Amino acid sequence: MPDEANGAHRLPVYLLGGPTGAGKTDWAIRLAERAPIEIVSVDSALVYRGLDIGTAKPSREVRARIPHHLIDVCDPAENYSAGRFVADALGCIRAIHARRRVPLLVGGTMLYLRSLLTGLAELPGADPQLRAQIEARAAAAGWPSLHAELARLDPQAAARIAPNDAQRIQRALEVCYTTGRPISELQRRTVSPLAGFEVRYWMLSPPDRAVLHQRLAERLDRMMALGFLDEVRGLRDRGDLTPAHSSMRSVGYRQLWAHLGGDYDLAEGVRRALAATRQLAKRQLTWMRSERRGEWLEPAAEGAWSGEICHALGALGF
Repeated sequence: MPDEANGAHRLPVYLLGGPTGAGKTDWAIRLAERAPIEIVSVDSALVYRGLDIGTAKPSREVRARIPHHLIDVCDPAENYSAGRFVADALGCIRAIHARRRVPLLVGGTMLYLRSLLTGLAELPGADPQLRAQIEARAAAAGWPSLHAELARLDPQAAARIAPNDAQRIQRALEVCYTTGRPISELQRRTVSPLAGFEVRYWMLSPPDRAVLHQRLAERLDRMMALGFLDEVRGLRDRGDLTPAHSSMRSVGYRQLWAHLGGDYDLAEGVRRALAATRQLAKRQLTWMRSERRGEWLEPAAEGAWSGEICHALGALGF
């Protein structure tokens, strides 16, 4: 293993990002079957216990065969933040290195990836009263109206936040109101938690968009056949969860929850879930195109990618 103390090599940390449905998990599993890799999830929904079918969570059998981390680490009633993710991910990275293995961080939660690559800004804590005021304004005028206000206050933040992304619009406005400074300015004054490691970052380029959309539709059909609706019903029947919980705002869960609440029929719920999944993939791709640190991967390049990593690990002594 590389001797970090003597500066022979910096320990490697690998990241694989990409939009939902691009095949990241399958790539990572096949690599882990060839190399001394342990997988660390970079997914804001996989952290929750009980969100299995709708998150396409790797099966228990796969996780028993190939080490996975940051899956099922909290209850759906908890809020799991980017700050907690960074701390947990760094703990996983250190433990994996101690086992003389290499962490491969895999997922599409771009906020988590950005937090690892650029660091987290020192931002003020949540202000429940201010958040309630922002939510009341959004209920009256709509989130696109508050997005337009954010565009005036912090154009850079607004450019990377979708007009209906309530959670991020709310947080950006909250920070701006509380500090008097744009959140984008505060976020630029950060240091990557991965400084000191040998970081390689790949972004999996999906197939043609029409092909990706078809794959997402087929995946949702499989989820429904596997019991996705019953999974959401079970979460709803717990009695301690609401649509305001971060876990229940996950794509697919939010739409099926609303169906079970009588907002619309099942067909409309499935249609909305698919539309939200496609919108998520579009936002992820938009973020990826603005990312200068990552190396693009074509879906057909898996063999070359795996070979490159295996060769690199061999050269490093893994």
